[in-house]
Amino acid sequence: MDKKILLIIALILIAGAIIFFIFTLAQQRLTGASITEKYSFTKAICDESNYCQDYEIVCQGDQVVSTNPITGAAVDYPDDWEDPRTQDQIQKSC
Repeated sequence: MDKKILLIIALILIAGAIIFFIFTLAQQRLTGASITEKYSFTKAICDESNYCQDYEIVCQGDQVVSTNPITGAAVDYPDDWEDPRTQDQIQKSC
């Protein structure tokens, strides 16, 4: 009788682990995100004098791995220039 109970408990634990991994993979497919996924995007970062430099931002999950300036991708706007991007677009990060 004890062996049957241990077998049932083991099967329940295995089934639970399988269900957990299925839901984890499904969530990653739906959101397109993975904790270990490495990706990059470009973003213009402007200083207080309206000098804007494009950067390649490399992320792993939700952590910034590196920010690399893109050579030749900079512009110096006049003092009265206002950034047309929304605050969410400016602050977007990993």
